[in-house]
Amino acid sequence: MIARVWRGHVESRDADEYLALMRAVALPDCRSTPGNLGAYVLCRPGPSITEFMVLTFWECEEAVAGFTGDRPTRAKYYPFDPGFLLAMAPNAEHLDAYDE
Repeated sequence: MIARVWRGHVESRDADEYLALMRAVALPDCRSTPGNLGAYVLCRPGPSITEFMVLTFWECEEAVAGFTGDRPTRAKYYPFDPGFLLAMAPNAEHLDAYDE
């Protein structure tokens, strides 16, 4: 199983709006991709910057490629992201995950 971790940072004043978009758009998109085993958004609020982490679980790298395209480690962005994110990292981190 693959655990995929993506991180992004937004100004804290925009965090609630960004989280609402992630919950309405990004999580359903991810969860509807064949081979997805779960998707979560984690937040670390700060006084001026809020960190978002998207943690997803996948059957295999090929399943991730069904979500991201030809490069499984590439970050996937949505049309609303440039209006919120302070930077747009090109990649997400992939880790081997074990549940037994």
